[in-house]
Amino acid sequence: MFQDQRKSPRKVYRTKAMLAMDGQPPVGGKTTDVGANGVSVSLADPLAVGQGGQLSFDLLVEGSFVTINTRVKVSYCIFSSGEFKVGFQFLQPDLAAVTALARFMR
Repeated sequence: MFQDQRKSPRKVYRTKAMLAMDGQPPVGGKTTDVGANGVSVSLADPLAVGQGGQLSFDLLVEGSFVTINTRVKVSYCIFSSGEFKVGFQFLQPDLAAVTALARFMR
């Protein structure tokens, strides 16, 4: 049985995301949910757990868009409904990103 291993609550949030995994060209995806410590993104191709990269997406916080651009690490990758659902853990996001994520999660 699958057990949710997330360290913080998530909110459903769908927007375009740009992902550049280490040593690979950027690819587009779509976020499905966001939390203070990570995000789930739908992608066309699978990624390996533990793989690192740079992720960027716009987060709507209190009526304004804030760009979240941070290092991430793949936590899980599952195939579902014709696409890959990839969970990313944020790695040392900057203060602006942490603040925006905290405000979004309220």
